[in-house]
Amino acid sequence: MKARTLKKDKVNIVTMGCSKNLVDSEVLLTQLKGNGIEASHESGSKDNNIIIINTCGFIDNAKQESIDTILQYVDAKERGVVDKVYVTGCLSQRYKDDLEKEIPQVDAYFGTRDLPALLKKFKADYKQELVGERLLTHNAHYAYMKISEGCDRPCSFCAIPLMRGGHISRPIEELVKEAQHKAANGTKELLLIAQDSTYYGLDLYKKRKLADLMRALSDVEGIEWIRLHYAFPTGFPMDVIEVMKERPNICNYLDIPLQHGSTSVLKTMRRGTTREKQEELIHSIRDLIPEIAIRTTLIAGHPGEGEAEFQEMVDFVERMKFERLGVFTYSHEENTHAFTLEDSIPEEVKQERANYLMEIQEQISYDLNQEKIGKTFKVLIDKKENGFFVGRTEYDSVEVDNEVLIDASRHFCRIGDFVAARITEATEFDLYGDVI
Repeated sequence: MKARTLKKDKVNIVTMGCSKNLVDSEVLLTQLKGNGIEASHESGSKDNNIIIINTCGFIDNAKQESIDTILQYVDAKERGVVDKVYVTGCLSQRYKDDLEKEIPQVDAYFGTRDLPALLKKFKADYKQELVGERLLTHNAHYAYMKISEGCDRPCSFCAIPLMRGGHISRPIEELVKEAQHKAANGTKELLLIAQDSTYYGLDLYKKRKLADLMRALSDVEGIEWIRLHYAFPTGFPMDVIEVMKERPNICNYLDIPLQHGSTSVLKTMRRGTTREKQEELIHSIRDLIPEIAIRTTLIAGHPGEGEAEFQEMVDFVERMKFERLGVFTYSHEENTHAFTLEDSIPEEVKQERANYLMEIQEQISYDLNQEKIGKTFKVLIDKKENGFFVGRTEYDSVEVDNEVLIDASRHFCRIGDFVAARITEATEFDLYGDVI
């Protein structure tokens, strides 16, 4: 009788959704490897026998994509291609009971704060000494840094508090330690993320401390760019803009989701602000830093958005001329406040409105980009693709904003390096430049 050879487990982590989920996957990857378990992120290898799917449950499209991915790997399990499938993240936090009934072939479901329980499935421990360390799943020259978890805001349309819980800030000293570790490993840009970054510190320090955190991170040697994302506008701490102005390694960039341009819809959304206050805030920020790039997101088709309210949003976009804009269609999410309201706007109308706003934004972006021709910018090179080195200025974040394309047949750049590039040509969402 032959002795059975035990095959060593190999784990593949599959990430759905946003950059905050990516950070969670990187933490999980670090913990697994720190426990001596062979693990990879979105590996193309066919010899991974255990799959962990980190799901998104934010809006309908994202939920469907997560479910399709679960079903794909459950099918692979039933065909004997993989041995185990575990599901974690926002979707399983929110719908764990339903998922266990509908897709029982999954070996176990975990919520967004169940990392120690997930590690136990591998007879592994959560290693405190690895806090602050993280194996990146992309080029090391930039890294997302999650400064807090969860959200205390009551926004009508948002299910994040249901999935991520209440707001919990990470201590400044812990984040500084993480930044030092990343800088030592070649990270030059930190992208600060949270569900609500401007709330940072209220729970730990009893006052907003985002400006203090940014000042402390900007002191870390080797960090050349710090970029702020997901800044809630209500109660915005203007000392953040003062720090941005005084520190050269804090990017003149602000991601501030405003969600709508009609006061009546903002009230229905429970955003705690008005169109007038939002405009006043943007003007105040631009008065302090005229060259700042402001990215915002808007929602088309929220309950209460009639033609008049939509036109208010159109006028708002045309007046504000945001440097960067993303538009989502409203998704009717169960257990949110907005779910008690009638979702009466047809999907095709929501999409038409979103498309119309983006057409306006294309022209705004084109006009602003034309003004950059002939100017020289510091550009961080992210990758080489289709015959171009692809980089970004301080006014552009990873994957969501403009890119600078440099002809690789005429110039050589190293991935992760900064270059000085003179802009020679511009379209709506891309800049073309020469290294000087």
